[in-house]
Amino acid sequence: MSGGYRGSDRKARLPSNWRAIRAKVIARDVVCQICKIRPATHCDHLKAKTDDHAEDRLQGVCEPCHLQKSSGEGNDAQRANPKPGRQRPQEPHPGMR
Repeated sequence: MSGGYRGSDRKARLPSNWRAIRAKVIARDVVCQICKIRPATHCDHLKAKTDDHAEDRLQGVCEPCHLQKSSGEGNDAQRANPKPGRQRPQEPHPGMR
């Protein structure tokens, strides 16, 4: 497993037998369960932001589909909980100075 954990505690929350679970799911779902075309190379949680690692709540997916799905879930989470932004102070009208 590479790279996708930067800035995340996700890896620490995986169970100690994650590699075995992942291998079983990818062996079960040989073809990506999203596009139904490419071979499954990643193990994906059916529901975003869950720590339920039961095999029936996981699916084998290809890398492009997994990246797209995860990106969409991240975008949805950001829209649901936006960070407060900086605002420029309101400038007075030029004729009112």
